[in-house]
Formats: sequence, C-alpha cells, structure tokens
Amino acid sequence: MNVLFVCTGNVCRSPIAEALMRKKFEKYDLDGIVDSAGFSPTTINDAPDYRAVEAAKGFNVELTGNSRIFLKNDFDRFDKIYVMDTKNLREVKDLTRNKNDEAKVDYIMNVIEPGSNKVLPDPIYSGTLGFNEFMTIIDKVTAKIAEDNRK
Repeated sequence: MNVLFVCTGNVCRSPIAEALMRKKFEKYDLDGIVDSAGFSPTTINDAPDYRAVEAAKGFNVELTGNSRIFLKNDFDRFDKIYVMDTKNLREVKDLTRNKNDEAKVDYIMNVIEPGSNKVLPDPIYSGTLGFNEFMTIIDKVTAKIAEDNRK
C-alpha cells in the first residue's frame, strides 16, 4: 500500500505522519511507499520544523528529508492520500483528474473516526493542540492504517 500525507507546508503534520507510518510499515513488515507533501511554496525544500523534530524524538522517530509540493502525478503513485484539514482537502481535490483520483483522498481523522471529516489543527499555529497530543493522535491513526493493511 502506498500512502501520502498532505498538510499545508509539509514541515510539521505530514512529515510526522510519514515518519510514524514508516515506523509501522517496518514494525508490521508492510510493503509500499510512504511519503508526505504540502502546498506552500514558501517551504519548498525546507527541513521539518524544529518543534516537530523534537516531538518526534519522544516517539522514537526521526524526521528527515525536505518538504515538497503535492503534484498531480501523486495520484498515480499513491493508493491513499490523507489530508489534515479542509483547505488541504480542497487543494488536493482541485487537482483530481477523475473519480478514481477523488476516491483516494480522505481526511486523516476519518481513519479513527469514520465519516467525521474532522480536521487536525497544526500544533505550530493552533495553540489548542499541543505536539504531544498531536503525536498521540497520529500514532493511533498510523497504527489503524497498518492494522487494516497487514498481510
């Protein structure tokens, strides 16, 4: 299974989800690609936010790599594309080419709360969702994705 996580800048939420998902792929010996992307041109090639890096250490994961922009050909590479919020959903869906592309896109929170369409605020800016709480939620989401896709 190939999984892509999308947030705004690809420097906090989606890299955290990517790192935790990679950890689950390794733990459960799952095959596939895990990646993350964003939409902000101001963060292209930036490293993950230092606060995200520190929070990830507490979950024994390392955030590596640089941010990248979501591309139309991501629909060809990935089976599921999870977005963090409504803006991300609109941005991804604006690039869909057909119903097949559209069917791949979902809110990340629908993994653990099906049909809720809840957004997952950015802990950098929200002030309401701290990094530890965010990490705990993403850890739960990625565990559910892995569980649902075990061999």
